[in-house]
Amino acid sequence: MRIFRIALLCLVAATAVGAADSLYTRTDEMIPMRDGVRLYTQVFEPTRSTEKFPFLLIRTPYGTGNLDSAKLVASLPELAADGYIFVMQDIRGRFKSDGQFVMLRQPRDPKDKSAIDESTDTYDTIEWLLKHVPNNNGRVGMAGTSYGAWLTVMGMLDPHPALHACVPQASPADMWIGDDFHHNGAFRLSYGFEYAYRMESSKEISDPAAVIDRYDVYDWYLKLGPLSNVKEKYLRTQLPTWNDFVNHPDYDAFWKRQGFAPWLNRVTVPTLNVAGWWDQEDFYGPIKIYELLEQHDSANQNFLVVGPWNHGGWSRSDGRKLGRIDFGSATSEYYRAKILAPFLAFNLKGKGRLDLPEALTFRTGLNEWVRHDAWPPKRNVTARKLYFHESGKLSFEEPRESADQDASKDKAAFDSYISDPANPVPYRQRPIELNSGWTQWLVEDQRFVDHRPDVLSWVSDTLDNDLTVSGKISAALFASTTGTDSDWIVKLIDVYPEKYVADPKMGGYELMIAGDVLRGRYRNSFEKPSPIVPDSVTHYQIGFPANDHVFLKGHRIMVQVQSTWFPVIDRNPQHFVPNIFLAHQDDYRKATQRVYRSKQFASHVLLPVESSGKP
Repeated sequence: MRIFRIALLCLVAATAVGAADSLYTRTDEMIPMRDGVRLYTQVFEPTRSTEKFPFLLIRTPYGTGNLDSAKLVASLPELAADGYIFVMQDIRGRFKSDGQFVMLRQPRDPKDKSAIDESTDTYDTIEWLLKHVPNNNGRVGMAGTSYGAWLTVMGMLDPHPALHACVPQASPADMWIGDDFHHNGAFRLSYGFEYAYRMESSKEISDPAAVIDRYDVYDWYLKLGPLSNVKEKYLRTQLPTWNDFVNHPDYDAFWKRQGFAPWLNRVTVPTLNVAGWWDQEDFYGPIKIYELLEQHDSANQNFLVVGPWNHGGWSRSDGRKLGRIDFGSATSEYYRAKILAPFLAFNLKGKGRLDLPEALTFRTGLNEWVRHDAWPPKRNVTARKLYFHESGKLSFEEPRESADQDASKDKAAFDSYISDPANPVPYRQRPIELNSGWTQWLVEDQRFVDHRPDVLSWVSDTLDNDLTVSGKISAALFASTTGTDSDWIVKLIDVYPEKYVADPKMGGYELMIAGDVLRGRYRNSFEKPSPIVPDSVTHYQIGFPANDHVFLKGHRIMVQVQSTWFPVIDRNPQHFVPNIFLAHQDDYRKATQRVYRSKQFASHVLLPVESSGKP
C-alpha cells in the first residue's frame, strides 16, 4: 500500500499533460456522512451535456491532489474520452476530510445501526452524488489500487443499489496471512514500520527519513536491535498500528475480523480483480478475494486478471518491461484499453460486450495472454514434485537412498547452514535505500545471494523442453534446527542460459518466480504458536498464491532456501519467546539449520505442470 499521492494514480498514472482543459469542470465539495463528519471530495463533470454519465468513484487515504481538467484527461486517456463523472475523495481523517483516521477500519457490527465504517461512508457518498450532481445516469463504479482497492472492496460489502461495477486492483485481503504487514506470521519489518510512520505521524504523509538516518536501511534496522527498541528509541508519537503489531503478534480475532474471509460471502456487483505477478506488497490479496467471491459467483460476475506487473504496474508506463525483464508487448496499455475500459463501459453505460474469460493471465516466459475457464486451472494440469538432491541438484526423480528415522544419528541425507541473526541475508542488494529500489526488488537477479554460506541452492539440468507451470505452487520442507524457532524462506527461480542471445547481458540471470516465508512457530497453528523441538525433523508447508510461467528450453530451475530475509522480514530470534515484538537482545541466537533430501524426508517443490510441458 505504498504512497500514490494523487488519487488518480490509484487507477492509472499520469503520462502527459496537454489535453484540452475544457472537457471537464471541477467542483470541490464537503459531503456529509450519517454521523455528521464531512469528507472532502472533488467532482469532475464532463462539459458536454447531451448525455447522462455514470460516476467513477475513487476513494483514497493519500490525498486527492490538485488536478485540473487537462491533467485529469492526460491521466485517464482510455476513460476520459468516453466520458465519466470522476469523483476523488479523501477518506475520513485524511488530508482535507474531517473525522478520525483508523488504519484499515474494521467492518462495523451490522447489528449496530449507528456504527460507521468505510462501507457506510461509501454508501453515503454515492447517495449524495446521485442527489446533487446532475446529468448522471444512476450508475456508479468504484476503482482503486492497494488501499484504494481495499476501500473498493469495503464498498462492495453492503453496497448502494447504484453501485454497478468494482475494480479492486491489488487489494489486501488479510494483513497477517499474506499481505502488507505479515506473511504466514513473519512480520514485514521495514514495510510495517515505515508505512505506519508515514500514515499515522500526521494527517497527511510523513517521511520516515525523519527517524531512519542511514543511507543503507539494512544497517539502520540491524543496529535497531530487537523490536522492543522501536517504541523506546524512535516513536515519539503514538502509532496505533505499531501498537496493534505489538499487542496482536498471533492470528487472533483482531486480524481475523480485519481480513475479508468472514465478509465476502456473496457477489454483490460485477467485480474485476487485478493482480501483478511481482507485486511487492499485495499479491496474496487479489487472488484471495477472487477465490472467496468465486465460491458464490452463480451469475458469472467475478473475474481475475493477472499481468507481469509490480504493485500498481498496470497503471504506469506501457508495461513492456519490469526492471531488466522484457515482456515483449505493452501489457499495461493492453489492460487499460482492452480490459478495464470495456469492463466499465459495459457495466456502467451498457456499451459494447463483455469478452472476459473467468481468468486472464499473462504467461511469463512465453510472454502471451492466456484465457482460462477456471482459476487455478483444472484441466491438463498435473502436480509434479521437484526434489532436492545431493550436490545441489534439483530433479523430478525421487531420492533413492533410505534414511534412518532418528535424525540425531546423522544418517539422513541433508544440507546445512548456520543462520545468524546478527548477519541476516538481505532481501535485495545493498545498500538498501529508503525511497529507492523497493518497487522492483522481486525481479532482482538472485545471484547476489546464491553463494552465501547461509543460503542453500539446488538447480536442475538444462531443460530440453519448455515446462509450463500454471496454478498454485507449494514447497514441502523437511528441516531441523538447533533452535526452538526458525523462519523458512523458499524461492523458486528461473535461471537464464549463460549465453542468452536475445540479451547477452541477461546471461545467467536468476529471476525469482515465487518466494515466501513461513515462521516456524506457526507450523501447526496460526492462532497458537509453539516451540520447535530442537534437532527434530519437522515438515513445513509453504504455499504461493498463484503462478503462470514457462521455464523455457535451455533454462534451468533453481530453488533457494534460507532463514533470514532482512529487513523486509524481521529477524526471528531462533529462540522461542512468547512475543517477538517484546524480545530482548540475548534472545537472538545462532542456529544450525538442516534441510533434508532423503527418500523418507524428501524436500521438494510441488509444481502444477501443464500437460503440454515436458521436463
